[in-house]
Amino acid sequence: MNTQYTIRAVPNAIDRALRRRARQEAKSLNAVAVEALARGLELEAKPVEHTDLDALVGSWQEDKAFDRAIADFERVDEEAWK
Repeated sequence: MNTQYTIRAVPNAIDRALRRRARQEAKSLNAVAVEALARGLELEAKPVEHTDLDALVGSWQEDKAFDRAIADFERVDEEAWK
């Protein structure tokens, strides 16, 4: 189980640097902050485990055979909804 923190009074320079690094590395601000803390404490940062589907965004490919296979799921049985 991971622990959650709230960090207050983060200096502007640190905020800017963390956000810049997150943009450059296409990572979340949280991931970059955890990595920076781990480096500062001379610990090896574990990769952030993602539980979302972001990696799939934009990867859809048109497939006529797939469309035919799922066509039945798009039909509505009007009698079943009365």
